[in-house]
Amino acid sequence: MYRGLLVVNAFLRTSKFDELYTFLAQAAEKEKMQLDVMTNAELVCALEGDFVPEQYSFVVFWDKDVLLAQRLEKLGMRLFNSARGIALCDDKSLTWLALKDQGIPMPRTVPAPMTFPNIGYPTLDFAAQIGNKLGYPVVVKQCCGSFGQQVYLCHEQQQLLDKVKELAGVPILFQQAVVESMGRDVRINVVGGQVVASILRRSTAGDFRSNLTLGGEMEPYSPTEAEARLAIRAAELLGLDFAGVDVLFGKDGPILCEVNSNAHFKTTLACTGVNMAQAIMRHIRAKIGGCV
Repeated sequence: MYRGLLVVNAFLRTSKFDELYTFLAQAAEKEKMQLDVMTNAELVCALEGDFVPEQYSFVVFWDKDVLLAQRLEKLGMRLFNSARGIALCDDKSLTWLALKDQGIPMPRTVPAPMTFPNIGYPTLDFAAQIGNKLGYPVVVKQCCGSFGQQVYLCHEQQQLLDKVKELAGVPILFQQAVVESMGRDVRINVVGGQVVASILRRSTAGDFRSNLTLGGEMEPYSPTEAEARLAIRAAELLGLDFAGVDVLFGKDGPILCEVNSNAHFKTTLACTGVNMAQAIMRHIRAKIGGCV
């Protein structure tokens, strides 16, 4: 029996997260694999003691602790997903940079110049210029954020300048708004280079964001060939074994919004009946068993 390690965050142990971990452990059992659970805090301490990496055939790294992921890879452990893939997804500016010259359609994007929290932006001329170049409305995103809660829509220049000043010291980027897709997008779940399940997400409160945690509705969705190809290619380029790829409806075809390296799949299960944990563990079992 293969034995694996599930790494989770020590400080996000809510029922919502714990339920996902249970799904993964149960799916591993169905694949005749054992999955031990450790938090990143427990593992950091264990690495300074008698931790034996050879006891595990694989690691399901369900966290964004990139430094810890890199340490495990240095020990020769096989991570799903890799430290590189997690890092590229966790920072939206790195996602954009990794994909921008690879034929992946994305909103026109400009990362903000770096500053320091104790300095801020004494001048906002650059933000005004970016707003003029992208055209309004402009989307401002914190480079690291989840569930749509660090994404803002600015309709005119002063609103944009106020938001940039408020966020000074936080890495952000600017994007041209895809107005055709306001309030709706598609979450395409990819595992092992294949689309496993997709849902259409739609805001019901007039919000330009479609994240279900912000309020909205969902329904099963069959992606077009172009949408599926985009999601699969983005996951491949980022080196991901599994991913939740968010796709927008552009006037000329699908546009990549973002890629999630450890996307929450409970809503996908509720909407489609597809248990992403089973697909993920089947993929891992095939990989470590040398079947693919």
